[in-house]
Amino acid sequence: MVCIPCIVIPILLWVYKKFLEPYIYPLISPFVSRMWPRKALRETNDKNKGKVDCKGTDIDGLPTKGSTEISDKKKD
Repeated sequence: MVCIPCIVIPILLWVYKKFLEPYIYPLISPFVSRMWPRKALRETNDKNKGKVDCKGTDIDGLPTKGSTEISDKKKD
């Protein structure tokens, strides 16, 4: 059994988008554009942006203490 809001909310959204938005949007769009001015996003050509060198870090990305070499020998 489906709950009532799971049926009613999509129907109300469809009615709004189909019938009400064409009339309401032109009225509210000047106010929305003043509140959220459009600003162009700049794309950088830097290929290394977002890449991180993970040497010397543990699983969480925090710096480790001591050497970063992995040894097969058990330390006592």
